[in-house]
Amino acid sequence: MSWPLLNRRRLATLIASTGGAVLSGCDKITDNNKVARGVGTAEVLTRSAQRLILSPGQLAPEYNESDISKVFKPNGTTDPESDAYIALRDTGFKDWKLEVAGLVERPLTLSLDQLRALPSRTQITRHDCVEGWSCIGKWKGAKLGALLAEARLKSEARYIVFHCADSLGDADDGSDDYYESIGLADAFHPQTLLAYDMNDAPLDVAHGAPIRLRVERHLGYKQAKYVMKVEAVASLDRLHGGFGGYWEDRGYEWYGGI
Repeated sequence: MSWPLLNRRRLATLIASTGGAVLSGCDKITDNNKVARGVGTAEVLTRSAQRLILSPGQLAPEYNESDISKVFKPNGTTDPESDAYIALRDTGFKDWKLEVAGLVERPLTLSLDQLRALPSRTQITRHDCVEGWSCIGKWKGAKLGALLAEARLKSEARYIVFHCADSLGDADDGSDDYYESIGLADAFHPQTLLAYDMNDAPLDVAHGAPIRLRVERHLGYKQAKYVMKVEAVASLDRLHGGFGGYWEDRGYEWYGGI
């Protein structure tokens, strides 16, 4: 199939912008049911269009060393304030552990060194924020698919959830804790990483230390930082607000594809 005026990625981005225009007024989304329904409709269109245009294993564009942004703007939280995270940060994350749990046959607990020993990938990709800015960075990390294969997903698993150390509010019930989720097709995509290095150096705090998700065919808010736990689940309904992510619970689309 050929497109006379738009390449495939630009077409997918154009269709996705139907939802992006709505999200530009994100502060008002949760107070407007009509807008929320519009976001849901746009999400279905975005997801369907991307899956039609792109093959499941098709890679997001990768760039050269010379393309790396001189300054990579950090998104979201830049310095988590929880006592537990601060204690890990102040000891260089030597006691940090990643928990892999939920619908798996073999739950795992991995140190940063053990995660670094897993099959890895290095890639130079573009980060596209829903706010309208983009940066190009070099990432190295463990392949999420290899980690999930080691944990052996149960047949009923449908989604992978990332629980993070940062909170965007003061709620005591955990409702302000950052989390994200992706489907299995994206979890096993070759470019989906739990990244521990950025631009040939260990990930710094502002960019998500000790690890962050890189799921390269999605917008920036899907790139969860400060990941502490990876959980396989059958449904997103009972997690926090039930829409599969911190921002999704507040009106953003779940898929967030580009």
